[in-house]
Amino acid sequence: MKADLRVCSAWRNRHERPVYTLSASCPECGADAVNSAPAPFDPEDSYGEYRRSLKRRARE
Repeated sequence: MKADLRVCSAWRNRHERPVYTLSASCPECGADAVNSAPAPFDPEDSYGEYRRSLKRRARE
C-alpha cells in the first residue's frame, strides 16, 4: 500500500527542510511531489547482493 504523504522532489535544492504534502506538487515551489515512504522490505530481494556490493565499492 502506498502512503498518501508526499515530499517535494527538489527540497534539497530549494528549501531548508523537507516540505511534505498530500498533493501531487509542492505547495511552496510547484515541483513534483514524490512518495516519501521507503521501499518495502523483501527478505527475498533478488538485487540485494548487487546493491550491497556497490555500497561496499563506494566506501573504498
